[in-house]
Amino acid sequence: MKAWQYERDGAPLALNEVPEPVAGPGEVLIDVKASGICHSDIGYLDGTISNLLPGGPVTLGHEIAGIVSDRGEGVTTTAVGDRVAIKADLLGPGCGRDGGFAPKVAVQAEFLVPIPEGVSWDQAAVSTDGGMTSFHAVTVRGQVTTGDRVGIIGFGGLGSLGLQIALGLGAEVFVADTKESLFPQITEAGASGVANTIGDFTDVGLDVVIDFAGYGTTTAEAITAVRHGGRVVQVGLGVSRATIDVNDLTLREIELVGSLGGTVEDNEQVLDMMARGALASRTTLIEFDGVAEAIERLRRGENSGRFVMLNH
Repeated sequence: MKAWQYERDGAPLALNEVPEPVAGPGEVLIDVKASGICHSDIGYLDGTISNLLPGGPVTLGHEIAGIVSDRGEGVTTTAVGDRVAIKADLLGPGCGRDGGFAPKVAVQAEFLVPIPEGVSWDQAAVSTDGGMTSFHAVTVRGQVTTGDRVGIIGFGGLGSLGLQIALGLGAEVFVADTKESLFPQITEAGASGVANTIGDFTDVGLDVVIDFAGYGTTTAEAITAVRHGGRVVQVGLGVSRATIDVNDLTLREIELVGSLGGTVEDNEQVLDMMARGALASRTTLIEFDGVAEAIERLRRGENSGRFVMLNH
């Protein structure tokens, strides 16, 4: 079968012929129906976070939804024909092993999450990383609650979901994004304010700032913008290093925390929200042959949500 693979740092995504996977002990085989494209895929290809991969070549694609087609020895928690999502994980497909930019993928059974009725393949795929990561950052690491004033940096695939989740918790949300063309959409989505930089909201008294961009300067601006004793949650990994004002961090007792992925339970809650119509990702659907082009479009910022590959 054909699969889109990382080969080495700096090399473009390669379409290679690979053996079909099989389900080993404790694993299931999935017929991939949808696989989301993430900024992490760019980070793997350009070498920013390729140290997380087992080496190359390896099939990328870690936002996966599909149908169970076979079970390995010892698997009793799912059945052939089940609709499932695969919780994104550093040990799972698309990072620790071959992923979902292919027709089939083998995965550890503990990462499976049932897809509720009414959730489409593209939304289910996004739930596994974009949705779960945003949910974990807002609710667990950010500890956002009713009445909080929350700043969000970046209104891409993660930030747009983070806005919805924070609003659902009863927070007031302010969004920073460099794309002014998105401002009307951000306001329509429920943001109380929108600007090019989170620093424009320094006087608002932000309790929490969640940086979904992670371009170094955004991290520094988040620390400056949050209130005394506030919390900054770092999610985005646009660059690997940032320069911050440690005097500001210390003297104003700012809490700076990282947030990576989430749990199966987080993924289940995101899917439940999607099933209830309380959460939806803006997706652009692409064909299998268009994965490499979509990654380049994402690299150039030519997106307003998540690209999701559909297999027919």
